Amino acid sequence: MTNKTTELTNLHPDILKFQNDLRKRYATENKAVKPDQILFVGSSLMEIFPIARFQEEQQLGLDKVIYNRGIRATTTADLLAHMDTLIFDLQPSKIFMNIGTNDIGFNVPKEDYLNNYAEILDEIHARLPKTTVYLMAYYPINVTASFGEDHHEHRALYAHRSNALYAAASADVAQLAREHDAEFINVNAGLTDADGDLRTDLTFDGAHMLPQGFQIVLENMMPYLK
Repeated sequence: MTNKTTELTNLHPDILKFQNDLRKRYATENKAVKPDQILFVGSSLMEIFPIARFQEEQQLGLDKVIYNRGIRATTTADLLAHMDTLIFDLQPSKIFMNIGTNDIGFNVPKEDYLNNYAEILDEIHARLPKTTVYLMAYYPINVTASFGEDHHEHRALYAHRSNALYAAASADVAQLAREHDAEFINVNAGLTDADGDLRTDLTFDGAHMLPQGFQIVLENMMPYLK
């Protein structure tokens, strides 16, 4: 059963407005996209991936354009509710999906977000049967280093986020890929320090990466993008 009534509505009004405004912008931009290209979709970890800049400044050697439809604070339920704007209007040939960290961070029951994720995949395969779907392992984070946030902010952000939780969730996503004709990929090589935490030189808050972190991810993704 579609769980389209469980979008988070208790987010700060500024975040909700940002999400709505960005979806409207994407809907307008979708009218000019070329079909059969590559799509990045997910939460803030996709939204801030500077792929447009990378494509403009670097010779990536791709014969397709990469479109980014990430939106911060997005959950699996949010994506289910907006799949036309974020996926189907673009008619991509490849989809790279990084979704679910907010479900984990917002303490959404595991069964609920995995069911949502499964339904996302089922809808994609029903409407885009020739599209290749790549499910990305969750990026590592760093909950031990200080990035200038106060104690309350730190506890709020990491109350339900850890590398152990993300590793377990990535294993669940890998199982979903096996069950729903998708491909699970781990493109995190080079992101961690000796302790397995996200390198401090690659992040501005321990959970989100700087461009140099995404550059490493992009290099790891290249075999799948070509």
